[in-house]
Amino acid sequence: MTNKPVIVLVRPQLGENIGKAARAMLNFGLTEMRLVSPRDGWPNPSAGPAASGADVVLEQAQVFESLAEAVHDCAHVYATTVRKRGVTKPVLTPEEASREIHTNAAQSRSAIVFGPERSGLETDDVALARAIITVPINPEFASLNLAQAVILCAYEWSKGVGRAGELAQPTQEELLPPAPQDELEGMIGHFEALLEPKGYFFPESRAAATHRTLRSMLTKPQWNHLEVRTMRGILSALGRERRD
Repeated sequence: MTNKPVIVLVRPQLGENIGKAARAMLNFGLTEMRLVSPRDGWPNPSAGPAASGADVVLEQAQVFESLAEAVHDCAHVYATTVRKRGVTKPVLTPEEASREIHTNAAQSRSAIVFGPERSGLETDDVALARAIITVPINPEFASLNLAQAVILCAYEWSKGVGRAGELAQPTQEELLPPAPQDELEGMIGHFEALLEPKGYFFPESRAAATHRTLRSMLTKPQWNHLEVRTMRGILSALGRERRD
């Protein structure tokens, strides 16, 4: 897919956080990172271990002296911030911004901009953006670390490309097929055989309706072979007389 959004880290402070941001990006298929005046220079030896294998992102990372230079080729720039900074901009959630990014991807590039870990983006940084991205968050603790903020935006963007085959759902446990009808009938009969001598189907005038209700309950879960076998084992254990 062309024109994936660029992730721009403005004046990042710790190499570890740059590495963690790279890891978050690559998890969701983003590979282009741009750094604006990283505090400890670049490359940073602390970034690699924190990236946990997302080396391609770090190796291709570009460094710029200013945010304006970093987004020079991007027609749509989104500033991530939870603070009001006296700049009037459209305010979007990560999901809304991601929809816009996908809509514009065929014609132009987009950038998502993140500020320094301690202070976030400055007013002048936000002023360069077309829109602000923010998330509903606890007003008493509105604090996301850099990698968390990156992963929120990267994940929302990734939801728009899942069908294209670029991202894959982690392998789920293989589901067994439903048990054949004869096994299900055997389990239902087992229930009825244990319940009959206990007087469960009394009075006789309601017996047919009670049988139907029991059958309906036992057919809803779509038992597989192992589940039927386990339930039959439970019923057999309950049906055995206790030996003192």
